[in-house]
Amino acid sequence: MASSDRRTRLAREVGKRSPFDLVEEEAFLTVARTYEHLVSPFQALFRCHGLSLSLYNALRTIVGEGEDGLPIGEIARRMIFREPDITRLVQKLESAGLVQRTRSAEDGRVVLIAPTPQGQRKIRELSEPVRKELQDLLGHVPPPDLHRLIDLLEQARGEAPE
Repeated sequence: MASSDRRTRLAREVGKRSPFDLVEEEAFLTVARTYEHLVSPFQALFRCHGLSLSLYNALRTIVGEGEDGLPIGEIARRMIFREPDITRLVQKLESAGLVQRTRSAEDGRVVLIAPTPQGQRKIRELSEPVRKELQDLLGHVPPPDLHRLIDLLEQARGEAPE
């Protein structure tokens, strides 16, 4: 149970008059509120470059693998923001000229998604603005606290810290 004698910042922000019944609810809603706070600037940044969070995530994953490319299933597995229709996402990147389909040299049945020079440029172009936004959003938090936050969030996902 949440402490009945304290009204949290989240409760004040959303105009809740009484404490949350469950601390789990408060934690969940705080994570959701924080997610919104952290992701909004990136949505705006990527929109200016013709991308969404999911398109940027997929493109970053593809460019990070190098010119050899990745099968669509592997791109889907590596995505931070899960995308139910990864094929459509890749098609959008291909239509924008940011990726291309190639056949695997080892197995011609496997289609790989590889970055185009334009896709590589797009990620390079966004690299510094993304770094700046991350530092603006989280630079005030000391690194040991960020490491603890990472551990706590992994724990919330049911993963044991390494």
